Amino acid sequence: MKRDISKVLIVCLLTLIILPRLAPARNNTPAPNFDTILGLAREMAAKPFVDDRRPLPARLSELNYDQLRDIRYNPKESVWRRERLPFQLQFFHPGGLNRDQIGYYLVDGDDVKEFPYDSDLYDFGANKLGWMDLRHLKFSGLRIHYPLNTPEYLDELAVFLGSTYFRALPASLLYGLSARAITINCGGESPEEFPIFKDMWIFRPGIQGNQIQVIGLFDSPSLTGVSSFVIKPGKETVMEARVAVIARTNLTHYGFAPLTSMFWFGKNGTRRFDDYRPEVHDSDGLLMQNGKNEWLWRPLENDGRVRLNSYEDINPKGFGLFQRERTYTAYQDLEANYHRRPSAWICPQGDWGKGRVKLLELPTGTEFQDNIVVFWEPERVLTVGAVADFAYQIRWLGEHPSLPDLGRTVGMRTGSINMHRARKFVIDYAWASLAQEVASGVKIEPQVTVTRGKIIPLSLSSEYSPDTRTWRIAFDVIANENEASVDLRALLNKNGVTATETWTYLWMP
Repeated sequence: MKRDISKVLIVCLLTLIILPRLAPARNNTPAPNFDTILGLAREMAAKPFVDDRRPLPARLSELNYDQLRDIRYNPKESVWRRERLPFQLQFFHPGGLNRDQIGYYLVDGDDVKEFPYDSDLYDFGANKLGWMDLRHLKFSGLRIHYPLNTPEYLDELAVFLGSTYFRALPASLLYGLSARAITINCGGESPEEFPIFKDMWIFRPGIQGNQIQVIGLFDSPSLTGVSSFVIKPGKETVMEARVAVIARTNLTHYGFAPLTSMFWFGKNGTRRFDDYRPEVHDSDGLLMQNGKNEWLWRPLENDGRVRLNSYEDINPKGFGLFQRERTYTAYQDLEANYHRRPSAWICPQGDWGKGRVKLLELPTGTEFQDNIVVFWEPERVLTVGAVADFAYQIRWLGEHPSLPDLGRTVGMRTGSINMHRARKFVIDYAWASLAQEVASGVKIEPQVTVTRGKIIPLSLSSEYSPDTRTWRIAFDVIANENEASVDLRALLNKNGVTATETWTYLWMP
């Protein structure tokens, strides 16, 4: 009998702990929105940063990658499964490298409830963790499911996991590159800083809903901020994004709409890795449409050196990391299926003013590390207490004929020549009507410019290839003495009018 009374007391105590967390979080006040959560960020920014993540139990901290993956959320416990909503939620278990601890709130009209951690939501697989004190544990990430490819199955649509990183899928493709809410000192002189989500609000969609909204509150030593994403799944999955930050310190290097990807090796550059596959990458180039409506294509590189490119601009029209090579034969990988990785295109909304698109390429010796980052860095220095607020779309997509609506670069190769500080460059372009225009005698001419170097006389050639239906420009470049890098640009004109995007490249002799 005493044992039964003890059990009742334990249940009562647990009820007292849990019930307040399940009660409405705002006591019948209006549901939070972007502006009210930005008010919370202002309050946080006025105080010193505190990393209030609690240490994980030792058994969880010691989990390796495979052990953590063996902890699976029970799909029968997915949020909104019983209501048969088109969007359903699952949460990542903390452990190993997943050390973030995030409060999650479900918003339904004016009703706001916290969704607390519960170990009964998980199948722990082969892990034998034994008893642990889990009273203060929180989830470490969120994933959103939706019938993206077929009505019978809820695919994983989007994931928010690790600092402010997230990624999403369009129909028929596989996960590849990622995005995040903000960068701090990425490619700068000081160590990079990675803000972390503290709380996230997920707004309940309708029974026939075709979109879902997630708002996140994030924090770091240098700034606080809010990010809102309205996610619209489809053949292109579109995120309507708004991100605002408040500075705790004076900030010179901070970046909006950052994208992160992996480039190990491809057609361009020297073959540095002994691998059976012709190419290995999640993205092969940076595409930009600047404020002057010029389209630029910058192939990615991984030659063992750090590369930082900066493209000055005013009110850019768009930029993104693309997986342009879409054939299986280019990769010969039945497992990774790199030809099915998505691209991501950033469409700025409103006046972004002066700034620069920055591209950071880091060396990597494996295909398991992201080493490419691109983002928009505003020219404005953000002083203590100041707010920066940017809105944009992220379009997660595959092939798209109007990005750009010009001829595009379909291949780039380089090779050594028998001269000091010199190299050969070969660029192939294509567009739908190229073969017909060549047959009808349209005049196609190359335009090549070199900064901090020069084209070797008589080396420039430009001709059509009937076998591949592409137009090739080839030329040799010699770098100026004592110059660490050479900027190259090339395009094709058709009857005196720009016919292609501008290929651009940073060569480091």
